[in-house]
Amino acid sequence: MAGIWMKWWDVRLMGAVLMGFLLVAQMLVMAEANLIQQVSRYNQTQEVAEHDSLVKSLNFWWQKGRLGYERVWPKMKFGWRIILGTIIGFFGAAFGTVGGVGGGGIFVPMLKLIIGFDAKSSTAISKCMITGGAAATVAYNLNMRHPTLEMPIIDYDLALLFQPVLVLGISIGVALNVILADWMITVLLIIIFLVMSSKAFLKGIETWKKETIMKKEAARRLELNDDASDGAEYRPLSGDPTIVTQPETKQSELSEVSIIDNVNWKALGVLVAVWSIILGLEIAKNYSTTCSVAYWLLNLLQIPVALSVSSYEAISLYKGWTKIESKGDEGTDWKVHQLILYCACGVLAGVVGGLLGLGGGFILGPLFLELGIPPQVSSATATFAMTFSASMSVVEYYLLNRFPVPYALYFVAVATIAALVGQHLVRKLIKVLGRASIIIFILSFTIFVSAISLGGVGIADMIENIKNNEYMGFEDLCSADA
Repeated sequence: MAGIWMKWWDVRLMGAVLMGFLLVAQMLVMAEANLIQQVSRYNQTQEVAEHDSLVKSLNFWWQKGRLGYERVWPKMKFGWRIILGTIIGFFGAAFGTVGGVGGGGIFVPMLKLIIGFDAKSSTAISKCMITGGAAATVAYNLNMRHPTLEMPIIDYDLALLFQPVLVLGISIGVALNVILADWMITVLLIIIFLVMSSKAFLKGIETWKKETIMKKEAARRLELNDDASDGAEYRPLSGDPTIVTQPETKQSELSEVSIIDNVNWKALGVLVAVWSIILGLEIAKNYSTTCSVAYWLLNLLQIPVALSVSSYEAISLYKGWTKIESKGDEGTDWKVHQLILYCACGVLAGVVGGLLGLGGGFILGPLFLELGIPPQVSSATATFAMTFSASMSVVEYYLLNRFPVPYALYFVAVATIAALVGQHLVRKLIKVLGRASIIIFILSFTIFVSAISLGGVGIADMIENIKNNEYMGFEDLCSADA
């Protein structure tokens, strides 16, 4: 019960922070209004000063047909920029896929500062890289088993709960990426990422301590038992410190099995169907007139498609028809408000992913860990769900003409190779050190670095825009060259 209240407290805290963000934003509006008062294009009379201030504030936030976005696509040629960008992209993809977050927080600053793309094109290419890395990771994990239970390392029931609403959130996030100004995105990014990074780091410390206790117990068993073969082997954690690790079955001792036997084909078919239907609606939407009745109708049709699958899975969990197997016996006790909260978090993860060009794993990864999912399963399942959402964004950005294809193909290849190398090396490292908490610390580190890099770039751009008296309000979705 205490854990549930803590989750609700986190939601209330996030709401309070967002309210603070709006207050700070309004202060920036008034500061901007005073800054451009001398050169304002709107010659208001001195007799109505209060009305003048209000008009300036509204003009800061919204000017019909006014666009602050300018596309910048550098020519693709071999040089130091490509070399340095490749190195950073490689390590970003390796760390991002291992942590289950994709690495978009590292890709976007690299593409903007080093390669030279504008912010929104960088976001689109980042999604391409995330898709390549995530797809490679999923392919690597398809024949892998859960570290302690008799099931695949990918929890398909967990994916069924989150993936449909994640894809729905992506569509919302892509639209917000067109509408919101860069400085608004920057503030939200810093708030969300610092919270997620802190929670993941604390979870990593908690898991590290539990692993230390278990290693000491194994050492004591070695001293009391002449047969060292049973006690010396590393026993991975179940994920939740309150859950005692279950005895390994013969099947769980197998790290790899046939893909045909290891994949839940029914669940995979449902997820692919949801992805295909929403993708079809997105394609149809982009062939309709922006902001027309058909445009909004196609957008609204995505809601019942996504919610029907996630709602059915939530009801099944509540009724006990199915369970989150990766939680063991603890995966059967679900409350209504918990399921609603988790589905809302899935939508939020998709919105953040589509808005910032990042993987939904930045939200799902820490959330899965809070649910008590083992680090290996959390990373694999978050990446599995992220593959659908990221690929959805790639198709949408392609239809919106947001990225050059040659650059995207090159960096997708880099991310794919890096993901395979990262997965292989980390699995070897876990076997040697006997600590799955490494994955959690990689997750926390990647989110923190993303907050610093993206936040720093965003703040620098915001200061530059203020100095140049540039438009910093909302973009017009119906007029933007999206």
